Amino acid sequence: MKFGILTSGGDCSGLNAVIRAICFYIERNVKNAEIVGIPDGYGGLIRGESYPLRHEDYDDILGLGGTILRTSRQPFKQMTVSDGGTTRLQKMCENYRKMGLDCLFTLGGAGTHKTAALLCMEGCNVVGLPKTIDNDIYGTDVTFGFQTAVEVATEAIDRIRTTAASHSRTMLIEIMGNKAGWLTLHAGIAAGADMILIPEIPFSVDKVCEFVAEQRRQCKTHTIIAVAEGAVLASEVKFKKSERTFVRTERGESTVTAHLAEVLQERTGFETRTSVLGYLQRGGTPCAYDRLLSSRLGGYAAKLACDGKFGVTAAVSGTRITFNALADIAGKYKFVSPSCETVRFAESIGIGFGR
Repeated sequence: MKFGILTSGGDCSGLNAVIRAICFYIERNVKNAEIVGIPDGYGGLIRGESYPLRHEDYDDILGLGGTILRTSRQPFKQMTVSDGGTTRLQKMCENYRKMGLDCLFTLGGAGTHKTAALLCMEGCNVVGLPKTIDNDIYGTDVTFGFQTAVEVATEAIDRIRTTAASHSRTMLIEIMGNKAGWLTLHAGIAAGADMILIPEIPFSVDKVCEFVAEQRRQCKTHTIIAVAEGAVLASEVKFKKSERTFVRTERGESTVTAHLAEVLQERTGFETRTSVLGYLQRGGTPCAYDRLLSSRLGGYAAKLACDGKFGVTAAVSGTRITFNALADIAGKYKFVSPSCETVRFAESIGIGFGR
């Protein structure tokens, strides 16, 4: 059998651990197996590029961040758009067959899964794996890469807290999460943030200002606010994303964080600063949890392929590794419920959400 592996979308810790586990399982359980890596995600498949993966290529990458296969973003909307009479989807299917693949492993997030589902519909044998620091893939309790990002963001907030305390400042820490607030919610609670702002709970600037002012009246000298990059003002909910982007661009802002910091300082009179963690959350060594999870997911996905179970993606359910049909989860997201136990717990200990 011939297996192909690609990593698509944003990078995160744990990708190499998954690649290693897939290869180790196949190496030990499939006679005369051939494994090839496809560079730059779906971009490499569109171009028809691949190269053999040898044991020495993946033997010692368990703790290595990023992806040895490299990655890229290929917009899902462009997959079925004709370019010179041929779509990207058609090129990928054609190259899948030219490579003689019996199975393609696609490591990626929601967009990657949507494209993987298209490939399945065209007759390609695909097994997906749930990767994203956003933890927003529908049908799985957790994605690999998420826990490492939580730990990185938590440590960053811990460090920022010391300078906030030293200068009696209000600090807004912007954390990745454009659609879902899982990363900001978990890191915010773990780091003891005073307030957490996430996309699923639109916030009021007035409520945030009142919260900070009340803290100072209670003699708290500094305030830590964890802000998801996709956080939305209550007044912006009625607008489409493109309309919100236009308004923010007119103000010279890419996210709501800078706007909120400016208003907070003006209304409360307390020195306010922002810190955008950005790609710091994606890079670096995976934590032990993600190394274990990635290894389990990779080995399980390889077993699915060897058993002839295609058109599925590996998933976590409680303590079990299981799978979902790609057709059932593609295009769906897992969001934080404003009334979930974690949010209710946070509010019960005084963490504000600006609502």
